[in-house]
Amino acid sequence: MSTKYKFHNKEGIYFITFVVVDWVDVFIRPIYQEIIVNSLIQCQKDKGMNIYAWCLMTNHMHMIFSDENKNPSQLIQDFKGFTSRAIIKAIKENPKESRKFWILQKFQMKAMNMSNVKKYQFWQNSNHQIELWSNEVIDEKVNYIHNNPVKAGFVENPWDWALSSAKNYIGEKGLIDVIQL
Repeated sequence: MSTKYKFHNKEGIYFITFVVVDWVDVFIRPIYQEIIVNSLIQCQKDKGMNIYAWCLMTNHMHMIFSDENKNPSQLIQDFKGFTSRAIIKAIKENPKESRKFWILQKFQMKAMNMSNVKKYQFWQNSNHQIELWSNEVIDEKVNYIHNNPVKAGFVENPWDWALSSAKNYIGEKGLIDVIQL
Protein backbone atom coordinates (compact mmCIF):
# COMPACT_ATOMS: atom_id res chain seq x y z
CA MET A 1 0.00 0.00 0.00
CA SER A 2 1.37 3.42 -0.97
CA THR A 3 2.22 5.98 1.69
CA LYS A 4 2.34 8.78 -0.86
CA TYR A 5 0.38 11.90 0.10
CA LYS A 6 -1.99 10.28 2.61
CA PHE A 7 -3.45 12.83 4.99
CA HIS A 8 -6.46 11.50 6.85
CA ASN A 9 -7.41 14.72 8.67
CA LYS A 10 -7.55 17.45 6.02
CA GLU A 11 -7.58 20.14 8.74
CA GLY A 12 -4.71 18.66 10.75
CA ILE A 13 -1.27 19.99 11.51
CA TYR A 14 1.39 17.67 10.12
CA PHE A 15 5.08 16.97 10.59
CA ILE A 16 6.50 15.90 7.25
CA THR A 17 9.91 14.96 5.87
CA PHE A 18 10.99 15.18 2.24
CA VAL A 19 14.14 13.28 1.24
CA VAL A 20 16.14 13.62 -1.97
CA VAL A 21 16.52 10.24 -3.69
CA ASP A 22 19.60 8.34 -2.56
CA TRP A 23 20.13 11.09 0.04
CA VAL A 24 22.05 13.15 -2.55
CA ASP A 25 23.44 16.33 -0.98
CA VAL A 26 21.80 18.80 -3.35
CA PHE A 27 21.17 21.59 -0.87
CA ILE A 28 24.82 22.40 -0.30
CA ARG A 29 24.51 25.04 -3.02
CA PRO A 30 22.67 28.32 -2.29
CA ILE A 31 20.97 28.34 -5.71
CA TYR A 32 19.04 25.14 -4.86
CA GLN A 33 18.35 26.28 -1.29
CA GLU A 34 16.75 29.46 -2.68
CA ILE A 35 14.37 27.41 -4.82
CA ILE A 36 13.04 25.66 -1.71
CA VAL A 37 12.79 28.86 0.36
CA ASN A 38 11.07 30.80 -2.45
CA SER A 39 8.70 27.90 -3.12
CA LEU A 40 7.69 27.72 0.53
CA ILE A 41 7.04 31.47 0.57
CA GLN A 42 4.99 31.16 -2.62
CA CYS A 43 2.97 28.30 -1.13
CA GLN A 44 2.22 30.46 1.90
CA LYS A 45 1.18 33.37 -0.27
CA ASP A 46 -0.79 31.64 -3.00
CA LYS A 47 -1.71 28.13 -1.87
CA GLY A 48 -2.80 28.48 1.77
CA MET A 49 0.19 26.75 3.34
CA ASN A 50 0.62 27.52 7.03
CA ILE A 51 4.20 26.84 8.10
CA TYR A 52 4.85 26.39 11.81
CA ALA A 53 8.44 25.10 11.71
CA TRP A 54 10.88 24.03 9.00
CA CYS A 55 14.49 23.07 8.40
CA LEU A 56 16.32 22.40 5.15
CA MET A 57 19.32 20.13 5.49
CA THR A 58 21.78 19.10 2.75
CA ASN A 59 19.59 16.27 1.44
CA HIS A 60 16.23 16.47 3.18
CA MET A 61 13.73 18.86 4.68
CA HIS A 62 11.48 18.73 7.75
CA MET A 63 8.41 20.88 8.16
CA ILE A 64 5.32 21.31 10.30
CA PHE A 65 2.44 22.68 8.25
CA SER A 66 -1.27 22.76 7.64
CA ASP A 67 -3.36 23.65 4.61
CA GLU A 68 -6.01 26.39 4.80
CA ASN A 69 -7.66 24.85 1.74
CA LYS A 70 -7.99 21.47 3.46
CA ASN A 71 -6.22 19.55 0.71
CA PRO A 72 -2.73 18.88 2.10
CA SER A 73 -2.05 15.99 -0.27
CA GLN A 74 -2.52 18.24 -3.32
CA LEU A 75 -0.50 21.02 -1.70
CA ILE A 76 2.44 18.69 -1.05
CA GLN A 77 2.15 17.14 -4.49
CA ASP A 78 2.29 20.62 -6.06
CA PHE A 79 5.23 21.69 -3.89
CA LYS A 80 7.25 18.56 -4.60
CA GLY A 81 6.45 18.62 -8.31
CA PHE A 82 7.37 22.27 -8.75
CA THR A 83 10.56 22.07 -6.70
CA SER A 84 11.63 18.89 -8.49
CA ARG A 85 11.32 20.50 -11.90
CA ALA A 86 12.91 23.78 -10.80
CA ILE A 87 15.90 22.13 -9.12
CA ILE A 88 16.53 19.74 -12.02
CA LYS A 89 16.43 22.72 -14.40
CA ALA A 90 18.79 24.68 -12.14
CA ILE A 91 21.23 21.76 -11.96
CA LYS A 92 21.20 21.43 -15.75
CA GLU A 93 21.76 25.17 -16.26
CA ASN A 94 24.35 25.67 -13.50
CA PRO A 95 27.78 25.98 -15.16
CA LYS A 96 29.42 25.74 -11.72
CA GLU A 97 27.79 22.42 -10.81
CA SER A 98 30.76 20.06 -10.72
CA ARG A 99 28.55 17.05 -9.95
CA LYS A 100 25.99 17.70 -12.70
CA PHE A 101 26.49 14.45 -14.65
CA TRP A 102 26.58 12.30 -11.51
CA ILE A 103 23.49 13.92 -9.95
CA LEU A 104 21.38 13.82 -13.11
CA GLN A 105 22.39 10.22 -13.73
CA LYS A 106 21.26 9.24 -10.21
CA PHE A 107 17.91 10.97 -10.73
CA GLN A 108 17.47 9.32 -14.14
CA MET A 109 18.22 5.87 -12.74
CA LYS A 110 15.55 6.34 -10.04
CA ALA A 111 13.02 7.54 -12.62
CA MET A 112 13.47 4.36 -14.67
CA ASN A 113 11.75 2.39 -11.90
CA MET A 114 8.85 4.82 -11.52
CA SER A 115 5.74 4.65 -13.67
CA ASN A 116 4.67 8.21 -12.81
CA VAL A 117 7.99 9.94 -13.59
CA LYS A 118 9.12 10.79 -17.10
CA LYS A 119 12.83 11.54 -16.86
CA TYR A 120 14.10 12.41 -13.37
CA GLN A 121 13.06 11.40 -9.84
CA PHE A 122 14.20 14.10 -7.39
CA TRP A 123 12.25 13.50 -4.16
CA GLN A 124 11.58 10.09 -2.67
CA ASN A 125 7.90 9.22 -2.99
CA SER A 126 7.35 8.55 0.70
CA ASN A 127 6.85 11.65 2.85
CA HIS A 128 6.75 10.23 6.39
CA GLN A 129 3.92 12.57 7.43
CA ILE A 130 2.63 12.43 11.00
CA GLU A 131 -0.42 14.27 12.26
CA LEU A 132 0.41 16.20 15.43
CA TRP A 133 -2.28 15.61 18.01
CA SER A 134 -0.96 17.12 21.26
CA ASN A 135 1.14 20.01 22.52
CA GLU A 136 3.73 17.53 23.79
CA VAL A 137 4.13 15.95 20.35
CA ILE A 138 4.21 19.39 18.68
CA ASP A 139 6.99 20.56 21.03
CA GLU A 140 8.92 17.33 20.43
CA LYS A 141 8.76 17.76 16.63
CA VAL A 142 9.62 21.50 16.69
CA ASN A 143 12.68 20.71 18.84
CA TYR A 144 13.62 17.80 16.57
CA ILE A 145 13.41 20.02 13.48
CA HIS A 146 15.42 22.86 14.98
CA ASN A 147 18.08 20.59 16.48
CA ASN A 148 18.66 18.65 13.24
CA PRO A 149 21.62 20.83 12.11
CA VAL A 150 23.08 20.75 15.64
CA LYS A 151 22.90 16.97 15.76
CA ALA A 152 24.51 16.81 12.29
CA GLY A 153 27.40 18.94 13.60
CA PHE A 154 26.81 21.89 11.27
CA VAL A 155 26.16 24.48 13.99
CA GLU A 156 26.42 24.77 17.74
CA ASN A 157 23.01 26.40 18.27
CA PRO A 158 19.78 25.79 16.31
CA TRP A 159 19.33 29.51 15.57
CA ASP A 160 22.73 29.61 13.85
CA TRP A 161 21.32 27.54 10.97
CA ALA A 162 19.81 30.04 8.50
CA LEU A 163 17.76 27.42 6.68
CA SER A 164 15.26 26.86 9.47
CA SER A 165 12.66 28.56 11.60
CA ALA A 166 14.76 28.36 14.79
CA LYS A 167 15.49 32.12 14.62
CA ASN A 168 11.77 32.84 14.51
CA TYR A 169 11.34 30.92 17.76
CA ILE A 170 13.86 33.14 19.60
CA GLY A 171 12.26 36.38 18.37
CA GLU A 172 14.53 37.03 15.38
CA LYS A 173 13.62 37.30 11.70
CA GLY A 174 14.04 34.05 9.77
CA LEU A 175 14.04 33.52 6.02
CA ILE A 176 10.39 32.46 6.13
CA ASP A 177 7.66 33.83 8.35
CA VAL A 178 6.14 31.09 10.48
CA ILE A 179 3.22 30.69 12.83
CA GLN A 180 4.72 29.75 16.16
CA LEU A 181 3.11 26.87 17.98
